[in-house]
Amino acid sequence: MKSLSHIFLIIITVSSSYSFSSEEDKSFQEQSMLSVLYVQTSTEFAANNIQTFTNATKVLEMALHDSSWTAALEQKDNFKDKPPAIIIDVDETVLDNSPFQSRTILSGLSYPNGWSDWVNESNADAVEGVYDFLNFAEDNGVEIFYLTNRLESFRDATKKNLINLGLPFKNDDMLLMRKEENSRDKTERRKLIADKNRIILIIGDQLTDFISTKEAYVFHTDRKKLAAKYSDMWGTKWFMITNPTYGRWELSIYEDMPSSEEMATEIRKNTLKP
Repeated sequence: MKSLSHIFLIIITVSSSYSFSSEEDKSFQEQSMLSVLYVQTSTEFAANNIQTFTNATKVLEMALHDSSWTAALEQKDNFKDKPPAIIIDVDETVLDNSPFQSRTILSGLSYPNGWSDWVNESNADAVEGVYDFLNFAEDNGVEIFYLTNRLESFRDATKKNLINLGLPFKNDDMLLMRKEENSRDKTERRKLIADKNRIILIIGDQLTDFISTKEAYVFHTDRKKLAAKYSDMWGTKWFMITNPTYGRWELSIYEDMPSSEEMATEIRKNTLKP
């Protein structure tokens, strides 16, 4: 598989934003308008999320009664007697940040512009279906770990948002955040959870919520093969929330980071299959 780590490093270096996003010309950000409207207005999107969490609830009951069950690639042995736990991503899996995405369209400026303001408002709604799922898990004695790539500086605001929504939050150990600006891999944090718990389910909206960045950061034609590689995990131990608004899936279409809005748009068009 062809690694695209160099592209992601470039992205991080420029503060994870397109240098050609502009308040004067908003056309590039406006390309995501329909995907954001799909998230905010589509009954189909809401139903898909409810369906995912409903199925995850059913699997959770099965996994609790099978001590040989683990959902983490990082968990190898000696886990049968460990207390059960789930790992769940935060952004677009628990918290709906589509209002922030709307702001980027209206302003013409991309992430991270305005992100800290949005997070510190602690006003994101819950993704459909997640409230019942998480409270069911807590009621059945399952440890919940919110594993997020939000920076540690957003801990208080994130905690406040989760609590305001009535989601389980009994201590700060439940919330594992990103310590370093340029490190997005979640593998080591999954290992920390696996050391003390039997991980029975993982839920997220990005490939890297389940596997390493090393494996996930490849060109889109190779990246798509990973769905088949882990076909025995999807819908049984791993549950993917659809996120059409942003993600590494987009960056994977670029073999080289586009230097302009026009180049990025042209690459997008050339990647389409008519």
